[in-house]
Amino acid sequence: MALKIDTFSNPDARNGWRPGNNFGGHSLFKALGHPKVMAQGRALAEKLGGFARLALYDPEPQPILEPFDAFFPIPRGNIAALLVQRVEDIGAERLGFTARPVLDLPAIAPDAVFIAAFDSGALKSQIERLLPPGCQVLSLDDMRLPAEWLGNPGKYLDPINFATNFAFLRDAEGLHTKLVTANYWRGYGAERAALWCCLFDPDGGVLAEWEEQLGGTNHSLIIDSREVRRRFGLSDFAGSLFMHALRAKGHDVVKYALDCFSEDGDQLSCTHDANAWPADLYAGVPAPKAGEKLLLWVQNSHPLTIPAGAIGANAMGSQDTAWVDTEVPPFGTRAVDLGALLPGLKFPDQIEIQAGRYFVRPRYEILRARDGKPPRRRIAHANVERIDLKPDPKLPQLGGLLGKGYVMPLPILPLDRWRSVTLPTPMSTAQQELPLKLLLIDGSGETVAEKYLGRLARRDSVPADIDAWMAEAGASLPSGYGHVEYLYDFRDGGEADGWLHALGLYEQRASGHAAETIFGAHIYNMPITYRDEPQSYTHRPPGLTTRLFLRLGDAPFDSICHLVYPASLPAGTYGSGEPSATKLTLFNGRAEALAERDLPIPYGGSVFFRVSEVFGTALRQQAGSGAWVQIRDTTCRLFGFHGLENGQTSFCLDHMFGF
Repeated sequence: MALKIDTFSNPDARNGWRPGNNFGGHSLFKALGHPKVMAQGRALAEKLGGFARLALYDPEPQPILEPFDAFFPIPRGNIAALLVQRVEDIGAERLGFTARPVLDLPAIAPDAVFIAAFDSGALKSQIERLLPPGCQVLSLDDMRLPAEWLGNPGKYLDPINFATNFAFLRDAEGLHTKLVTANYWRGYGAERAALWCCLFDPDGGVLAEWEEQLGGTNHSLIIDSREVRRRFGLSDFAGSLFMHALRAKGHDVVKYALDCFSEDGDQLSCTHDANAWPADLYAGVPAPKAGEKLLLWVQNSHPLTIPAGAIGANAMGSQDTAWVDTEVPPFGTRAVDLGALLPGLKFPDQIEIQAGRYFVRPRYEILRARDGKPPRRRIAHANVERIDLKPDPKLPQLGGLLGKGYVMPLPILPLDRWRSVTLPTPMSTAQQELPLKLLLIDGSGETVAEKYLGRLARRDSVPADIDAWMAEAGASLPSGYGHVEYLYDFRDGGEADGWLHALGLYEQRASGHAAETIFGAHIYNMPITYRDEPQSYTHRPPGLTTRLFLRLGDAPFDSICHLVYPASLPAGTYGSGEPSATKLTLFNGRAEALAERDLPIPYGGSVFFRVSEVFGTALRQQAGSGAWVQIRDTTCRLFGFHGLENGQTSFCLDHMFGF
């Protein structure tokens, strides 16, 4: 059974738009479950059990008592009544009690009242004349974060006060992790932003706690597991790093790139931020191939234990769930062997994660056996499987207006060095079928092949091997690279909800080293809007501009990037069809611009580049550690993938983040 907490909501139903928040994420569960107030929450629940007669007062339109009780169980033996403010809530059942009007307070005569709210001063004053003499009043204000941490001190549950996230940080067995981001909050007006960090060991114990001071606008920040280990005198560790952007403005999500590597560069992988909203379900996890081991890294995101049997996994489209029979302590981390949990599954089967809102979007790690060497490792993310969507009956009729409509692009890396495979992935409980077609598009924007996939059932898992498809179709990519687009195709009927996702799997031909990435479809680069598309991270839709963060690796790693200019409308529609006006700006770690390059991308096409080739070795060395490239375009929205390359030995790839 899922935790009784609200984490994120359908963007169509959200109240107001906020930059960087695609899901309308709730802040209450973050306020209740923050590691900094875990001790205060437990002490408050214990204190509530010490009164002879306790009245619980749950006045907010969004009930708070149940999520507080989920994290910090309230003793039941002394509860005299549960009271509400809203007439429409009278008679509701909460915590096993029938809600009564707060007007009943004098008759109940409690010796304490617990107001389930933050910023409770006004609520307390409203009921003061109803309180019996000597009655104590407690509230959630007894477990607030320090006032100097808040971006909006006047409204505690403002999401900007809870710009938080989790990262996976490991420094063990010769493997290291490096988190890279930038101070984009300064660009929204945050003058004194900092990052509070708390590193937990696998059992949820605190290994280290510190603040990272952030510099000026877009000043880079690196958290290297090796430096953390030296600074705090740690031994091997693999656990959760909780981060909170203090005094943030404008953007309530902590975004980052995370590199996982060995000193010699033989092991190299990358992933990205975890999203901060624990979900019921995750999907898009490919089953292992022969010779592979598949681990799911479960990072408990709450101050309570995940019970044995509370989380599990199943084959996509199957109702037979295998449950994890071990507990995960508060803020603890466990590696679950999904291959052992679901021994009958092999790629291209897909796995659905039953998460119960206990953890943020999890990483999975695949270990591929090698003769005489440590296994190859690659790490990637599962994605949020939505439970709040329904098929959209309008989509089949909107082609004339929206063109391609929702476009799910994935890169085809240069064919001479990489093999590319793509796989559509159900990512909503509403998706019992996926009516799809697949386009193969050269870097120039020319479509060179098309394949109708039909109405794929939820249980179907149909990969597209680009090498085999091109040979079968007699197609070629004159640019040497390009991209694919998954599109809805209703020629034989079918239904869709717009939450289309696909997985890209890439293998370096010389070494066999692999990487994978997943993302969802959007409507791209048109001046009209449908629902919240074309989406924007910085303004209200339509999103027609780009600002992407390209982190740079230190030697021996070179940085690679594949940018796609997706276009829902055909060229020539409403003046469309011109190349992009993309600019690349090289910054050092102090956010000083060192050089700028123009990089026009064909409409509907893509471009692959190496940073060393664009800026040259001398400039890259001058930029030093912490350098990054801003990819900026004020004429269109691009979709990007970044990675590192260690010659023909190893590489990594994932999608980029914007701000």
